[in-house]
Amino acid sequence: MESSASTLLMPPSVELKDERKQGTMVFDSSKMQKQEKLPTEFIWPDADLIQAQQELNEPLIDLDGFFKGDETATAHAAELIRMACLKHGFFQVINHGVNLDLIRAAQEDMEAFFKLPLSRKLTVKKKAGELSGYSGAHMDRYTSKLPWKETLSFVYRYDSGSKPMVADYFKTVLGEDFEEIGWMYQKYCDALKELSLGIMQLLAISLGVDISYYRNLFEDGYSIMRCNSYPPCKEAGLVMGTGPHCDPVALTILHQDQVKGLEVFVDNKWQSVKPRPGAFVINIGDTFMALSNGEYKSCIHRAVVNMDKERRSLTFFISLKDDRVVSPPEELILREGQRKYPDFKWSELLEFTQKHYRPNNDTLQSFVEWRLLA
Repeated sequence: MESSASTLLMPPSVELKDERKQGTMVFDSSKMQKQEKLPTEFIWPDADLIQAQQELNEPLIDLDGFFKGDETATAHAAELIRMACLKHGFFQVINHGVNLDLIRAAQEDMEAFFKLPLSRKLTVKKKAGELSGYSGAHMDRYTSKLPWKETLSFVYRYDSGSKPMVADYFKTVLGEDFEEIGWMYQKYCDALKELSLGIMQLLAISLGVDISYYRNLFEDGYSIMRCNSYPPCKEAGLVMGTGPHCDPVALTILHQDQVKGLEVFVDNKWQSVKPRPGAFVINIGDTFMALSNGEYKSCIHRAVVNMDKERRSLTFFISLKDDRVVSPPEELILREGQRKYPDFKWSELLEFTQKHYRPNNDTLQSFVEWRLLA
């Protein structure tokens, strides 16, 4: 069944949680499923629950030639990226330079944390205004249409030098039992940093601007690394793992396990993104849409829940340094004849999505309007 964008992609009617109100409910999926009915806070509107009927035909891009300096292979990869980003902003990459054993370890070692007792996980609960920590169904932020998932997030700064901030976070916050896992995620983030900067170069080539423009912008940026666990749910048709939204960041690098769940709204219908062993899913976020002067699309997507199987994914959200100005290259403005969005700092958009607005398909435009009134 298809749905019109006007029906499906309405801005969320939920409110951000008032920090002064202390909720008593916690996310314990096994206990909730034993209840006669799921808590209403997890039930999503029918318009958001329409099922995907086909797979997305996004390009699978081989980066081997690009990393080896092959000009023909680089031009081909850039052209595939361009075609994808003009339409929906999603593509997958292989031969990306990230060790496959490292990816496998990053997927498998999530279990050590998510299988901890809930009381233990809550000791590292994300605090208001912070980016790192545990979250169960984002109950710390929202009051309705809660996502059926648990997350562990931590910050990775590109300019941290030799300081192993991810390894330090795991040891300091989770204890010495997690020290080895922390070093593994440190190496994983180091590898994804290099991949992300390479993708920035390919995006520049695809847009016909200076190859170093975006790479230079992000070399002192940071990423939020997030481990996601989507427990099975007997009422999977009523809940969402992650509701329809666009990522406010610049770029997202995702690794899925082999349980389907990621879906993209393209051509007026939901389409699933096929999990491919060893491949990363890349998608454009709102910040890069502004950096491309609106030429590339930040597409709405979601994560659905499986009735029988847990789904896990690793998400690497790439952002500018807080005080960096989000401004497209002059070549793009001259080409378009006008500027689509005013300059802004990433810290302003982050504050907007953390404190004032639940990200959806219209986040960037809503942010621009909010900023004019602020």
